[in-house]
Amino acid sequence: MKGFHTVLVAVAVVGGGALWYAAQRKPAAAPPPPPPPPPGGAAPVAAADGFRGFTLGPDSAAIEVTEYSDFECPFCASFATVQMPVIREQLIAKGKVRWRYRDFPLPTHAYSRDAALAAQCASEQGKFWEMHDQLFFRHDWARSGKNPRSLFRDFAKGIGLDLDKYDACMDSQRYAGRIQASVEEGDRLGVNGTPTFFVNGRRFEGHPTSDAFTALVDSVTRQRKSKP
Repeated sequence: MKGFHTVLVAVAVVGGGALWYAAQRKPAAAPPPPPPPPPGGAAPVAAADGFRGFTLGPDSAAIEVTEYSDFECPFCASFATVQMPVIREQLIAKGKVRWRYRDFPLPTHAYSRDAALAAQCASEQGKFWEMHDQLFFRHDWARSGKNPRSLFRDFAKGIGLDLDKYDACMDSQRYAGRIQASVEEGDRLGVNGTPTFFVNGRRFEGHPTSDAFTALVDSVTRQRKSKP
């Protein structure tokens, strides 16, 4: 893997763009436990349910990128709206990359866990990525200073969710434990800001642009073809 590591370091310093990990994590007290579900509601999902994130792309891809992200983070929104569409079209859709999204809501952001919960609840109805796009492409909610929960519900309605099921999921905070487990996983890996990326298990250090990821994929592909 020495050759891959060398390529990763080299590509990290290639590619334009000013996106950087400026949203830094600060220590904070552990979040309170989620409330019990309403009568007749589904029980919260256990933190240790083995969930590893939401994915795009085939298992057979030569490269897997794991992204730790915060829906309230402006740098994450910039990546999601500027770089990610190109990555989806040029790398993921062509089977070159498998993408894994992990929640890492920062304690300095008041509504990032609510946003992560909204996306998790949308995933129950098969629409995580649709909610992901709503939360990032309509990012004014993160700058308004107002509680965005009713707006998130509007997003849910707009992408065609069953609102009764969505409301029940949000009210019970069904996936709060899963989100916290993702945060703890990121902590163990040394994630201290968002967005942070790992490529085939190695931390990506540099400007995470679509050009940089494309160059990395091309380099790894050439290495594989050159092996006997």
